[in-house]
Amino acid sequence: MPYKGKIFLVTGASSGIGAAVVKLLLEDGAQVVAVSRRKIAAENFSGRPRQNFQSIQCDLADFGSLDDAVGRAIKNIACLDGVVLCHGFGVFGSLEEFSVARIKNQIDTNLTSIMLISRLAIPIMKKRGRGDLVIIGSESGLKGGKFGAVYCAAKFGLSGFVQALRQECAASGVRVAIVNPGMVDTEFFDHLDFAPGESRDNALQADDVASAVKTILDMPAGSVIDQINLSPQKSVIRNKSQKS
Repeated sequence: MPYKGKIFLVTGASSGIGAAVVKLLLEDGAQVVAVSRRKIAAENFSGRPRQNFQSIQCDLADFGSLDDAVGRAIKNIACLDGVVLCHGFGVFGSLEEFSVARIKNQIDTNLTSIMLISRLAIPIMKKRGRGDLVIIGSESGLKGGKFGAVYCAAKFGLSGFVQALRQECAASGVRVAIVNPGMVDTEFFDHLDFAPGESRDNALQADDVASAVKTILDMPAGSVIDQINLSPQKSVIRNKSQKS
């Protein structure tokens, strides 16, 4: 078990990419502190209780709750080996359709909360002289798309944040990386009017992205994978209102 004795904090842990990352880390022996909007149990990942699993329920767009719940958890971790930030959501449409509240909620969840959690975790890992911060970005942070102005703004912001933070942390031994997946077959699309095509090569699986995260974590000390861009072989978007 290559991660035995290591401790990771993972956000967005109740479903999708976050759940896949938690499952992978637990299988490899890590201790995981899982953060999500709803309380989850270790049995969700293994079918049995685990002593190396802790669930924290928190709305990460509520910065007071974030600072309290996540901040307290991080301070209680004696040796934090890594943080994998997988949370986020998307709402799409013409910019003029967005209220101030909808814009704020997307930016708060997809960008600002990631900055705030990083701000809490980085000093702990710097003090140890090592650690990994891996952020799940998006292909929308590489190329703007129609009806995605607000979402793309948040994801482009993540790319700049990671690039700058990587330079800030390099001398301390803390590694910072971003994974930019294309469409992933997860609950992300449940409340949207579009989804990936139905063929396996039209969308990534959450396990594919988790494997990319593991590749970053498994790099030997002194080596860093700055960024992984991951795409389905064929980019196909399906309109849910149209019959297949």
